[in-house]
Amino acid sequence: MAAVLAGSGWPADGNPGQSGSGPTVLRITLGSQLRRLREAKGISRSEAGHLIRGSESKISRLELGRSPFKERDVADLLTLYGVTDAEERAAFLGLVKQANNPGWWHKYSDVLPPWLNVYLGLEAGASVIRTYEPHAVPALLQTEDYAQAHIRLAQPDAMPLEVKRRVEVRRERQRILAAAERPTLWTVIEESVLRRPVGGPEVMRGQLRHLIEMGQRDHVTVQILPHGAAGHALIGQAFTMLRFTEPDLPDLVYLEQLSSALYLDKREDLDIYTKVIERLCVEARPGHESVALLRELHDRL
Repeated sequence: MAAVLAGSGWPADGNPGQSGSGPTVLRITLGSQLRRLREAKGISRSEAGHLIRGSESKISRLELGRSPFKERDVADLLTLYGVTDAEERAAFLGLVKQANNPGWWHKYSDVLPPWLNVYLGLEAGASVIRTYEPHAVPALLQTEDYAQAHIRLAQPDAMPLEVKRRVEVRRERQRILAAAERPTLWTVIEESVLRRPVGGPEVMRGQLRHLIEMGQRDHVTVQILPHGAAGHALIGQAFTMLRFTEPDLPDLVYLEQLSSALYLDKREDLDIYTKVIERLCVEARPGHESVALLRELHDRL
């Protein structure tokens, strides 16, 4: 699958749930489980759609996690598929409630494009996040001052309230790094990013101190790709790879563009990007050397 998202069919929200996965992830997982139950009974999508007063396309959207679930529909489908055990049904319906919870970012819909909502839902449920960033400090590692300066550079016409709310979104995203079931974050940053005085020397000093602190945490690896490394020539743009613990969810590559985003999950695409990120990690300074370079850059400012 590869889809350019600008109001496309991917699920559009998510929020950390009791399982540690956001509702976007839960919805995809629940849809996959319902598909397996249907196929095991030899029931067509058309037959299942008729039962819930819908269509074949509605069942397809539900099974792909592209539509919210109604408890009544899921209860009817479970009956059709022969799921009669009270505890099993209760577990399914409990997942429905979690999957339908609105994401925290819904309150920021005035400053977030729909295709970013999709990513935030997936990011919230990822177990491993690997990023390559040639242009800016990754959003998950930005300080508020750096984020504000970066947003103003990218959107010079943005009003102060809009900038403030966009900074709040980045701060909210970063909460996953302090959660009980936090993901592993592994990022490769171009050295040139750290030499750009975004926001001025004081802002950059604060940002470098934050990277030093984060780079020493057990679940965060920060690597700096030095000047002259050939790896950056392999790809010209930032990308993120997400991995999930849920068996129904494949790894994903996320490519953010100016007015949309591209998601890749075909095996051949994943293999290419996996080789690229591994090549970049080899060419980049190891974690402890990267922290030492961050200290050196900090002291020079």
